[in-house]
Amino acid sequence: MITLRPYQLDGERKIREAFGRGVKTPIYVLPTGGGKTVMFASIAHSAERRGKRVLILCHRVELVDQIVTALAEFGVTPDIIAAGYGRSAGRFRATNRTVAVASVQTLVRRLDSYPAPTLIIIDECHHVTAGGQWSQILRHYHTAKNLGFTATPVRTDGRGLAAHFDTMIVGPTVAELTRDQWLVPARVFAPPTVDISGLHIRAGDYKHEEAEALMDTPSITGDALSHYRKHADGKPALAFCTSVAHAHHVAEKFRAANIVSVALDGKTDREIRRMAVQDFRKGIIRVLASCDLFSEGFDVPGVHCGVMLRPTASEGLHRQQVGRILRPAAWKDAAIILDHVGNCQRFGLPDEPRDWQLTPDIVKRKKSDAPSIRVCPKCFAASPARAQICQECQHRFETKPRSEVEEKDGELVELTPAEIADKRAKKQERMNQGRTKTLQQLLDLARIKGYHENWAHKIFEARQQKLKGKTDGI
Repeated sequence: MITLRPYQLDGERKIREAFGRGVKTPIYVLPTGGGKTVMFASIAHSAERRGKRVLILCHRVELVDQIVTALAEFGVTPDIIAAGYGRSAGRFRATNRTVAVASVQTLVRRLDSYPAPTLIIIDECHHVTAGGQWSQILRHYHTAKNLGFTATPVRTDGRGLAAHFDTMIVGPTVAELTRDQWLVPARVFAPPTVDISGLHIRAGDYKHEEAEALMDTPSITGDALSHYRKHADGKPALAFCTSVAHAHHVAEKFRAANIVSVALDGKTDREIRRMAVQDFRKGIIRVLASCDLFSEGFDVPGVHCGVMLRPTASEGLHRQQVGRILRPAAWKDAAIILDHVGNCQRFGLPDEPRDWQLTPDIVKRKKSDAPSIRVCPKCFAASPARAQICQECQHRFETKPRSEVEEKDGELVELTPAEIADKRAKKQERMNQGRTKTLQQLLDLARIKGYHENWAHKIFEARQQKLKGKTDGI
């Protein structure tokens, strides 16, 4: 039987205490790679020993396999309510087992075949907000207590989960797990060449067709290959792509360079997908490319590198993807993130503090107090901000005015928390200006920023001229 880590035991204790206080629907938050599946497998085992009936819900077949494997470590053999399992593929055969693992898509059609559970454990519970099948199942088993697990307790549009859960229990942060060596530190590199300003948002994320048109080009795919060779040559990598076609194009590019690469998607035969993952674990396949397939539930500690080729407006998706790369493994002292789409500039470095809140409103980020760093231009090693000499190669840093700093097109630059904070501040300033509608609001903003009132009059006049031009065009 698996021995739980100290923070996992502490998490179980807090969950039990919450139920003891009368909480009906707590949610437990733990970063990707922290061991959520092991935690709720232990909880299911404990409930089974007390004669309770437990239903574990998930939304993908890869998660079903992973959960069943974790339960086996605790000596629990569950019913499996999912397509492709059992004596007759796709059919659910009811038994008297007190623990069941179910895919939402299958269980929603078999609700009358499975008795009401005492406890429903919801894996990747941020998906509950999708409604539909999830809501139908939870309404049907309305007498059960619900326990959610996720690394990212926000909807795709950034809103909280207060409509579905009544208490949030937050486990250790990425920084804390990294400090205690349960995760590895990340080195993040990003090219300054991809401009996503023209992308539009639909359903909380960039439109897939627009993102695909931007990213699925020979030049960007070629950059992905060259930077992989530069920073992670030969290391096992996941490529996160904008579409199925994009994933296949990326895999073809890597294969043409004699790097064994395979593209997988949701329509790939399940057994072929399983075999490909096994070959990836063994090192036979070096790069796996996919759109969405690996964003959640893909547990392969041997992944060393993440190639980010899908721009996203969803912080939840970004953190799920980056989390795939942070698990420790032999010969792995750091994860390498090749961010070709600027996601880290929008959402921060992997270990940046995050103040999760259970709220129906947009989740607000507190100002990060993470220490700033400086990156060596010779070896790209990160040192404390006040360091005068690189700790890795002894290069002496030169202090230059910001206007003198040069940028090279297409060159990957390691990001620092200070640079990200600066970009966010400028973005917030643009947003504040964009929210002003009247001349008076512009004048008020000018006073706050210490600008002359002529600035407000010029902005207002420019807007009026632009509006007049649109009217004349009609």
